[in-house]
Amino acid sequence: MALVRATTGSGSTRIRVGGAVGRGGRVRGVHTGEGAAMRVVATAGHVDHGKSTLVWRLTGMDPDRLAVEKARGVTIELGFAWTDLPGAGQVAFVDVPGHERFVPTMLAGVGPVPAVIFVVAADAPWMAQAEEHLLALDALGVRHGLLVVTRADLADPAPITKAAQDRIAETTLGRIPTVIADDIDQVRQAIARMVNALPRPDTESDVRLWIDRSFTVQGAGTVVTGTLQAGTLRVGDDLDLDGTPVRVRGLHTLGHPRTEVTATARVAVNLRNLPRDRVNRGDALTTPGAAHQATVVDIDTRPRHRQAVLHIGAAAVPVRVHPLGTNARLVLARPLPLRVGDRVLLRDPGDHHIQGATITDLDRLDRAPFHTTAQRKALGRNENHIVNGWHTDPDTWRGLVARTAELLAQNETRNPLGTAPPTETIRRALRLPDPALVPPLISATKTGKIRELPTSVTTSVDALAKDLDMNPFHAPTAERLRELGLGKRELAAAVRVGRLRKVAEGIVLLPDAPARAIPLLHGIPQPFTTSQARQALDTSRQVALAVLDILDRDGVTERLPDNTRRLRNPDGG
Repeated sequence: MALVRATTGSGSTRIRVGGAVGRGGRVRGVHTGEGAAMRVVATAGHVDHGKSTLVWRLTGMDPDRLAVEKARGVTIELGFAWTDLPGAGQVAFVDVPGHERFVPTMLAGVGPVPAVIFVVAADAPWMAQAEEHLLALDALGVRHGLLVVTRADLADPAPITKAAQDRIAETTLGRIPTVIADDIDQVRQAIARMVNALPRPDTESDVRLWIDRSFTVQGAGTVVTGTLQAGTLRVGDDLDLDGTPVRVRGLHTLGHPRTEVTATARVAVNLRNLPRDRVNRGDALTTPGAAHQATVVDIDTRPRHRQAVLHIGAAAVPVRVHPLGTNARLVLARPLPLRVGDRVLLRDPGDHHIQGATITDLDRLDRAPFHTTAQRKALGRNENHIVNGWHTDPDTWRGLVARTAELLAQNETRNPLGTAPPTETIRRALRLPDPALVPPLISATKTGKIRELPTSVTTSVDALAKDLDMNPFHAPTAERLRELGLGKRELAAAVRVGRLRKVAEGIVLLPDAPARAIPLLHGIPQPFTTSQARQALDTSRQVALAVLDILDRDGVTERLPDNTRRLRNPDGG
């Protein structure tokens, strides 16, 4: 692809779409072909301690792309460069500013990145911005790092090495390796060891790409860049940009066009028919239907101030803080595609205090009876009961059916002629999100497909469930069932309402028994015999065969010609 002129907020510069700008404005780097694995690493450390120089020595590319950065000799914006490291493959570097005025930009760079190169200078003490960067990394929970000491020719590196290591060891990074920047080959080897230890990204998950830069390219249109943490992007994909449908026109990574890019990767995405002024840093590209745009967020900690800025990925959004005991509820100035379990930073612009927090609920959805697909994914729920496109869990559904039956009975008492209550009346009483959920609930009460168990049976089933929770594959004996007063009719009712699962004639277990068997079967050699499975499950041959038959039908296990079995996914899950 020919070099083109891209217009940015700070003037124009010659780049390839998605590329970083080298010295003199020309992109340099090695392309290793479609689908090559990539790792992404960020820098951190005090201003003017040599972060950008180190990246340039590693890659031959100048991450400082703005004229003012070159004139002042400091990084102001995020910089990007890449190289091929022996033993590690492609490694992309996100170079962040070290000046205190640009901490929000720094957070945008390190937010989506799983590993960090922490740079300190031998001729300077532990500095304020090094501390602030470290606090941010600790709050984010970053666990992979490398300490690089620069300017060792100007001073003994031992004092700053000890000071930095002692301070870093108190954070989630722990004790990390140290190298002297003078020996660049040693630095490369240390980086290779670090990135090889990173967890493997999930390339099958939904996309959530936080945008850290956007610009226009003549003849191509709007281009956005970011660090793809999980999932896969393909040319032609339909995505959401904070609720606006967009389509991927082109993809570039490491300065070269791709038809597909998998995580982890620095990626540039050319978006079709999207005006440049419709996208900003901190926006996110997401898989359609997989992201819930939240404006109210509950977190597991209590910030010190009533006003703060929430940082996640490349986003920085002002929030109002409402204390909830030791926790807090945040009201965001604009919606963000968040998920329960997300790690976020809260920063007070006044005193620069940085605090980490984990999201525990979104828009008070945790207690809602039904969720959309996007809400379910955002909450991390595995709800498997779907009604008219809405997700819920079987227990909630049974409770709603019972409550609907009560409402209908009350209505019959008040209305002898049998006039049914309006749909909206039932919807409001049950706090349902959609009137279309009312007819299925009424139908369930009339057909008796789902009913509550009598109290006496519920008590007995609770006792049996307690037995099975302790020994999941010890099917109840006839004597134990007689003791509990559970005959064929009572067991059939418990199976019908989802309290128990019939795995074979005369054998009942808990509904999740097959799922509980999977990790136990992972712990034995593959393939395995029925006898080995029986021993792993600590049960009888009859129960083991019944459970294995279910796993065969569900595609979890595979029966081989010699009558042994193996897990179809032996690596886990």
